[in-house]
Amino acid sequence: MEPLDKLNRLTESHGAIRPGHGMVTGTIALTLGILCFLGVLAFHFPQYLTTPELRKSYDVELMRRLMYAAMVITGGLSLFNIVLGRARWLSAAGFVLIVLTALLGGHKVDVDPNFPDNTPYIGLDWFILDLLGSSLIFIFIEKLFALRKDQPVFRPEWQTDLHHFIVNHMVVGFVLLATNLLVHKLFGWAANDGIRGWVQGLNFWLALFLIVLVADLVQYWTHRAYHEVPLLWRLHAVHHSVKRMDWMAGSRQHILELLITRTLVLAPIYVLGFSKEVIDAYIVVVGFQAVFNHANVSVRLGPLRYVIVTPNFHHWHHSQDDEAIDKNYAAHFAFLDHLFGTAVQSDRQWPAHYGVVGDYVPNGFWKQFKFPFIWKG
Repeated sequence: MEPLDKLNRLTESHGAIRPGHGMVTGTIALTLGILCFLGVLAFHFPQYLTTPELRKSYDVELMRRLMYAAMVITGGLSLFNIVLGRARWLSAAGFVLIVLTALLGGHKVDVDPNFPDNTPYIGLDWFILDLLGSSLIFIFIEKLFALRKDQPVFRPEWQTDLHHFIVNHMVVGFVLLATNLLVHKLFGWAANDGIRGWVQGLNFWLALFLIVLVADLVQYWTHRAYHEVPLLWRLHAVHHSVKRMDWMAGSRQHILELLITRTLVLAPIYVLGFSKEVIDAYIVVVGFQAVFNHANVSVRLGPLRYVIVTPNFHHWHHSQDDEAIDKNYAAHFAFLDHLFGTAVQSDRQWPAHYGVVGDYVPNGFWKQFKFPFIWKG
């Protein structure tokens, strides 16, 4: 049981990983091994473990090649460490997962496309692809342009944010179903064919600017309400409890806040009738900014920082410094905060401290899930 105990201690720990002892390569191997094992399960049960929207858009053969490459990398790193006696317990765990993946068919599993529509599902494929893509891109960016160079990848409380990341991805089907139902029920009456026809006839780039602007106006006032309405702050305080900013910090969000915000933001997008191409482009923009603006990167963009929300702008929103309280609400366009008088005014470039003043939000996913309902404040 010693290897399992070591794995448990590893997942409960934080701090920099010492290079030269097989820990870095072993951690990479274990992570890829877990994703490969989850991937082969998704190949076997696509009707229950994959999102319908992604099924229609990605190439299964490309997914096979990605899995094969991940299996080769994991197997190679694991065997290399095992032979050299470097963190054998860690590399052995990654190797076992690859063996199990191969025994289940690996990248060669036949995917049966013939299954009933509207099958209940969890977004396992969305979780795998987003975690793999986001970590590869943003960890690299954070190391290249680090704001706080001494902050490790596995900083304190990373486990809590990973749990939020997992849950919010796995329940993507429920979130989509709930938000679509709420939008149609609450705002369906406002849809107008004439306005929708005009919007769909706009130039793509103009329509993209319009959808981001409309969404951010709703986001701004919704976000401001989370800060100014005590009942809503109970939910939003969970997001603000992050004490160290990085690419995964934005994942810390209560599921009820996620439902409310997405419903309100999607409402005008639905009512105005933007085309699928414009909505798809908007999803890319919002997805990138949501991760990038929480990242541990030193980016300001010069005068453009007064127009576009950057990590510098959003980091101030997460600060508990006096000049930053209830400021910088916009998600995309910084000029909205300057327009409405809620932009941070400070002589310093970056905030000193993050988190909720008083630090009263508990750490841990389940504790934070229950927090809005039991907090006595």
